[in-house]
Amino acid sequence: MKKQKVTLAILLTNLFIAFLGIGLVIPVMPTIMNELNLTGAIVGYLVAAFAIAQLLISPIAGRWVDDFGRKKMITLGLLIFSLSEFLFAIGESIEILFISRVLGGFSAAFIMPAVTAFIADITNSETRPKALGYMSAAISTGFIIGPGIGGFLAELGHRIPFYSASILALFAAFFSIFMLREPERNHEVDAQERITGFKRILESKYMIAFVIIFISAFGLAAFESLFSLFVDHKFSFSPKDIAIIITGGAIVGAISQVLLFDRLTNLLGEIRLVRYSLIFSAVLVFLMTVVHSYFTILFVTVIVFVGFDLMRPAITSYLSKIAGNEQGFVGGMNSMFTSIGNVLGPIIGGILFDVDLNYPFYFATVLLAVGVGISFSWKGQKGADKYKAPSFNNAK
Repeated sequence: MKKQKVTLAILLTNLFIAFLGIGLVIPVMPTIMNELNLTGAIVGYLVAAFAIAQLLISPIAGRWVDDFGRKKMITLGLLIFSLSEFLFAIGESIEILFISRVLGGFSAAFIMPAVTAFIADITNSETRPKALGYMSAAISTGFIIGPGIGGFLAELGHRIPFYSASILALFAAFFSIFMLREPERNHEVDAQERITGFKRILESKYMIAFVIIFISAFGLAAFESLFSLFVDHKFSFSPKDIAIIITGGAIVGAISQVLLFDRLTNLLGEIRLVRYSLIFSAVLVFLMTVVHSYFTILFVTVIVFVGFDLMRPAITSYLSKIAGNEQGFVGGMNSMFTSIGNVLGPIIGGILFDVDLNYPFYFATVLLAVGVGISFSWKGQKGADKYKAPSFNNAK
């Protein structure tokens, strides 16, 4: 058990470092936009380029996670991410920025399925929800510190956060090489005939979960990718202001994941937790269009991400319990459907942003409402929604 906890701590540390790097660059995006005279639509395309690359490589990456091992894919993803951030730091043309975002998408497609599968291998059905909650908290914690540090680093130079992210990712890659050991595969669920591709996706136990992943990612990306531009254009917020708002939201999200996720999963089950999180998120996204002061923007933003921060690990927990020996495949499909939403969301959000600042938020609200409706038809695999998870710390 001690060895399992140490391995989990290493994985969480790597995720924290990687997403700290991502968080560093968020407050300076409006400055980059103004420097290169980019429109909202172009910024949407940049975000979409990341997601398109992730979408294209995710099905392959999920299979590679199962075929070549979790550690190799984590390390490779971190190295590619480091290169991506370095290129963005030195990029003075839109072409270099697009290349950087494509490489960033490749890195995400390698890292997330590998980490999820790694955690599934070192836990069992009882301890996994808590471990996945920690994984989401590590990601959110990276965003807690990242934007705050990024906002202050931007005072030294608006390219400094990108160089810092590159160095951090490189450190995480070498940390993984020397500190991680490839896990033994988890065979607690009987092996089933491997069916890949769309036939597997269309299985009843997977299909609605994947559809909700797509809808939630689509809706979230439609406004999240434009949020910093929204407050910059509408309220003239500085990079430091944006950093404070995003940091506050990340703090509350991380606290919710650590303190509430396991309890809510026990109380509601994953499916109902996803449903209520969708409702909560839809209401809060809409409220973003009607608040008008700094403090109300701060309050709504701080709590709007709680729903997403609880929903994502809940879906991941559900999928990991029913995936059996195909954790890499399910992780890859999770990443793929997230990427499809991330492709379409920023593109449509960017186009809508150029018409009216509030339109991306209206659009996201409607999509999340559709997700709520679909969630009421989601029954899940027998026993999955009723599962009660004991504490991770008490596992044998």
